[in-house]
Amino acid sequence: MTIEVGTIVEGVVSGITNFGAFISLPGNVTGLVHISEVADAYVKDVKDYLKEQDKVMVKIINVDPKGKIGLSIKQAKPPAPEAPAAPRPVFKKDRPPMRSAGFAPPRTPAPETFEDKLSKFIKESEQKQLEFRRSTDAKRGGRGAGRG
Repeated sequence: MTIEVGTIVEGVVSGITNFGAFISLPGNVTGLVHISEVADAYVKDVKDYLKEQDKVMVKIINVDPKGKIGLSIKQAKPPAPEAPAAPRPVFKKDRPPMRSAGFAPPRTPAPETFEDKLSKFIKESEQKQLEFRRSTDAKRGGRGAGRG
């Protein structure tokens, strides 16, 4: 059997390391599934997903000139069918505004700009520093208290 990039073949897990799993392919060829190609979710330990002698379908993703073969289990899986979108609930903001005599819908405030957030942060920070200084001075006996 020829090894070509993009083909999907069945192999057997022949060894597990902390960085991936070695897969024996038809034709006495061995390739490596890197830990990042084992599953769609984050894989902390390959042994949580695979064990030796497991039969797995793998996709050949690269063949190194030195003979190293890169494999992927997650790319060998067919794409999951998209679930139909759930109906969206209707909220008050989705309804048309009420227009009656003398009634105006409340205005939404404009989004806060970076400068607004920065000035608010500086003001709060200075307030906290002032409170801290006051509490520290009270413990020392106030400003200008004699030291010794």
